[in-house]
Amino acid sequence: MSREVPVPHGLPMERDAGPFDPPRRITALREARPVSPMVFPDGHEGWLVTGYDEVRRLMADTRFSSRQDLGVMHVPYETPGIPAATEPSPQLPGLFISMDPPDHTRLRRMLTGAFTVKRMKQLEEHIADIVERQLDELASLAPPVDLVTAFALPVPSLVICELLGVPYEDRDTFQVNSAKFLEKDVVLEEKMAAFGAMNAFLAELVTRKRAEPDEDLLSDLARNDDLAIEELTGIAFLLLLAGHETTANMLSLGTFALLENPGQLAALRDDPELLPGAVEELMRYLSVADIFYRYATEDVELGGETITKGSTVVVSLLAANHDPRRFDDPGTLDVRRQARGHLSFGHGIHQCLGQQLARIELRAGFGGLLRRFPTLALAIPADEVKLKTDMNIYGVHELPVTWTGTTR
Repeated sequence: MSREVPVPHGLPMERDAGPFDPPRRITALREARPVSPMVFPDGHEGWLVTGYDEVRRLMADTRFSSRQDLGVMHVPYETPGIPAATEPSPQLPGLFISMDPPDHTRLRRMLTGAFTVKRMKQLEEHIADIVERQLDELASLAPPVDLVTAFALPVPSLVICELLGVPYEDRDTFQVNSAKFLEKDVVLEEKMAAFGAMNAFLAELVTRKRAEPDEDLLSDLARNDDLAIEELTGIAFLLLLAGHETTANMLSLGTFALLENPGQLAALRDDPELLPGAVEELMRYLSVADIFYRYATEDVELGGETITKGSTVVVSLLAANHDPRRFDDPGTLDVRRQARGHLSFGHGIHQCLGQQLARIELRAGFGGLLRRFPTLALAIPADEVKLKTDMNIYGVHELPVTWTGTTR
């Protein structure tokens, strides 16, 4: 279904269609050529996949590898201070998100029992308590208040710390370093220093848990002698990073989106039964974890195009979740939409392990915020909200809000 459109040189990234929509050039590409050639800044001729069906097929196709040590993984945007890669990146122990079977299968299987729907449901009441305590803290402050630091970041940080057995008093260590690690254009030395600091902190933690295990997920893993300390450290890094960054950004950006759509906000406040579906819709609409990479291990036909062996393929989940071939009027936030089937948690063997945990946190977070703060409003004009266009996980750097009175 392709037609002649300009081949993009680098990934279009400017949020020129608004803070919640894909860049206009991405939308135009998806409509004209959902599997499009793309010239990377280093000259590599790779691909950009933006259509819903095409993204779904690609993520389920194991011929598209998640490994970064098979070939050079080309970056689709300029990275000041970071030289273009000339050789594959080494495989990091434990980071199963960048592995293929059987290594991916071996490590992920060890974690599936901890993230079952049943086990997450057992945590639901405790998560609700964490949210209520943080809402109490928020209510004690004099507005205006930054919702990111006062609510959106503490809630998932507290939850993931308790689940993994990471001391919450060490949150400054991992929050600052994980944010630095996720910056797109930070110089390589700073990025690697942040990664090294998190790795050192977590290596010491899992070593202690192997010697003196407690009642937490990392201790459960540490009891498995088949896992080396380096693998335990990599798993801990991945779970800690993913466990607080994505949910924190969803809580803050989702609140921004609801405040910018007062009709939807009112509908959700009037009918809390809409909340589970609204969470799915917000995840579809915002797709905070947008860009993923794959490496073609052989020639593959996709969407009428031939992706040649050795190509780096960039996937946009935001574009796929805004594909009108799958979702009617996708640029509209509709809390009554049946948004199941969105790709915000990925698809295939790498589908997000913690998705049920995220859903519980988001339902509790949005539900509590709307109930306790019925007059919540932005404290600055919407166009002054600082967007995380400089980060690998999208959101807002700050969300100043205000209110009058609170309720239980």
